[in-house]
Amino acid sequence: MSRPPEPAADLLQTEAQGLQPLAERMRPRSLDEMVGQPRLLASGSALRRAVEAGRIHSMILWGPPGCGKTTLALLLARHAQAEFEAISAVLAGLPQVREVLARAQARFESGVRTLLFVDEVHRFNKAQQDAFLPHIERGTIVFVGATTENPSFELNSALLSRCRVHVLEPVAVAAIVQALQRALDDRERGLGGRGLTVAPALLEQIAQAADGDVRRALTLLEIAADLAEHEGGVITEATLQQVLADRTRRFDKGGDVFYDQISALHKCVRSSNPDAALYWLARMLDGGADPAYLARRLTRMAVEDIGLADPRALAMAIDAWEAYDRLGAPEGELALAQLTLYLASTAKSNAAYRAWNTARADVQAHGSQPVPLHLRNAPTGLMKGLGYGRDYQYDHDVEGGVALTQTGFPEALGERVYYNPSERGIEARLKEKLDALRAARAQARAAQR
Repeated sequence: MSRPPEPAADLLQTEAQGLQPLAERMRPRSLDEMVGQPRLLASGSALRRAVEAGRIHSMILWGPPGCGKTTLALLLARHAQAEFEAISAVLAGLPQVREVLARAQARFESGVRTLLFVDEVHRFNKAQQDAFLPHIERGTIVFVGATTENPSFELNSALLSRCRVHVLEPVAVAAIVQALQRALDDRERGLGGRGLTVAPALLEQIAQAADGDVRRALTLLEIAADLAEHEGGVITEATLQQVLADRTRRFDKGGDVFYDQISALHKCVRSSNPDAALYWLARMLDGGADPAYLARRLTRMAVEDIGLADPRALAMAIDAWEAYDRLGAPEGELALAQLTLYLASTAKSNAAYRAWNTARADVQAHGSQPVPLHLRNAPTGLMKGLGYGRDYQYDHDVEGGVALTQTGFPEALGERVYYNPSERGIEARLKEKLDALRAARAQARAAQR
């Protein structure tokens, strides 16, 4: 008995699905098919219970590319029996937003909910974000925004207050391998009908190269599968070398990941952990960070976190910066690496940094206080007559080389102490000297009174 012909619509759908990328064809159709996010979607978790019961709420999904934000939004709509609408903040403007909201309003009035998925929501400006607020409040839409950037910096507080933020994590290598194997086995949507052979170790290589991004992993597998068709259906090490030749790690030169990594570098230097500091430097250079920016930040660490505990650190930072400018990559990267190791290994002190901030705060708080008369220069007779320079003690002419009773601050402030040296590195000797000098000054002023 011959098989009846498929309806034209089914044929078109089948052909269209065949033209879709593997990552799109293999998009999970249930929560159980999703890989990764064990904390967020574990059996019995709050979000999973809410989804399975169809009680969905407006939310922001924050996570790196390829971690499942769009898939989760689709599954939310399916479980809630809601109409799924999607817009991209990269492509849509306020007129398109209003059109989508009008359709949602019409559905709402007929008793049908709309789940509105807004991809890259952080790219919308304040006016565009505000357009969603009344519709979220009335329940016209269930709002699901997806972002790779920190919502607390990129989204309006009004929108954040109406949504719950769920954090998604990069997908682990083992979970990505599971997704790749599923694609290889699936005959309906995946590569199961192509007779491909691939060793488990090579699947793990693809998963490692994907850097936590399932979509990227499936794309790499699909490219490898196409190449393998000319090699008897076997994905070999040589095949993967071609596919992975130009891979790069996930790195956003101006986004949240960038600032997380520079924060890690700075804090590992401050914690005297040269190995971890070197790792983060390598990660940032590998991902395409501007070496000049890294040199500037390392120089800042030299003055902020090391300071006078080791004054050589600043000179080394400037030298390493100049060395990179002269050598370029990759040779100049070694100068930045050596600097990072030295900064992380040497003595630390932020005493100068704290002293500077305290002095600046006094300047801002007390305004333009006059210079004491004894500290003013008196190049003219008029100035001398007004008392400029009177009672000034020339320190070189005083026994011990320091005029202990001479004050240096404006009278309204009185004598202050900003700089409290640490007992680390070279600064320990400065502390010993300053402690003795400050004690002698206090004793001399007490005697003068």
